[in-house]
Amino acid sequence: MKDDLFLLTGGAGFIGSHIARDLASTGGRVVVADWLGTGEKWRNLEGAALYDIVRPEALFEWLEGQRDGVSVVIHMGAISSTAERDIDRLLAANVRLSLDLWAWCAARGARMIYASSAATYGDGGAGFVDDETEAGLARLRPLNAYGWSKHFFDRRVAADVARGRPLPRQWAGLKFFNVYGPGEAHKGAMQSAIAKIFRSLEAGEPVTLFRSHNPRYPDGGQKRDFVYVEDCVAIVRWLIAHPEKSGLFNAGTGTPRSFLDAAHAVAAALGRLPEVRFIDTPEEYRQAYQYFTQADMRKLRASGFTAPFHSLEEGVSAFVQAETLRPGR
Repeated sequence: MKDDLFLLTGGAGFIGSHIARDLASTGGRVVVADWLGTGEKWRNLEGAALYDIVRPEALFEWLEGQRDGVSVVIHMGAISSTAERDIDRLLAANVRLSLDLWAWCAARGARMIYASSAATYGDGGAGFVDDETEAGLARLRPLNAYGWSKHFFDRRVAADVARGRPLPRQWAGLKFFNVYGPGEAHKGAMQSAIAKIFRSLEAGEPVTLFRSHNPRYPDGGQKRDFVYVEDCVAIVRWLIAHPEKSGLFNAGTGTPRSFLDAAHAVAAALGRLPEVRFIDTPEEYRQAYQYFTQADMRKLRASGFTAPFHSLEEGVSAFVQAETLRPGR
């Protein structure tokens, strides 16, 4: 991995910046493709010894100029808002760019690791098994346009594999579940529930959770597979170290926990008790609301990934400690 050249799209974002710092710490030459804007997003890369930063619109020009080869394209760049209504914008960012990078890697025998999403599973009625076959993916019904855009690319990959079309030398799609950790502030309203709970409690405000509109779940009893960001980084690191492993893999813990559990875990890490209030889920989100997610992790484990995952309490404690010590606070 030392001195390997890595291209990391979305590398200044939440998950991407953690991957960037991890790869750079091993001596890899990390090239980030992202926009930094005028805010504090640059702080996500503070301390990382990067090789280069490329504006996304110049990405393919940069790629064509590389003579010694890109070891791995790690494609984390995307519009991740589940509330995005501009479908053409989603297609450009989440589908077109992914397809173009896929074709580039396939043509040059490069490796590609990309971000999919648990949003592809929809309401979970078809389960949460990371079945990469065309038939398995056809059963899924995402609830929002973001999930559909990710599912679109997963299905194209499955079709290329099934039909023997040119493929990257290694390919891996990661269906990220509810990832949380330090470095989310730039995401605004799209921060994880755990990050929002932390910011409310740190400000001395009550925790606001959505009321349940499903009789099977009490208020605050809606469950998610919360996964600490460093566990996702560990999966990416393992895939890079095992170029023989390809496939579509869940990236969660396999253990669903409630939003009330999350509130109490954050409060405990801060040494206080949470005050929780419930509000109605906005009408525009109710039909696309997931009440339960649980990653089936058997496929990744069977492939040889053995590292333990943080429990909710362990991950939240690490997150709170890292946020408290973060520069620029």
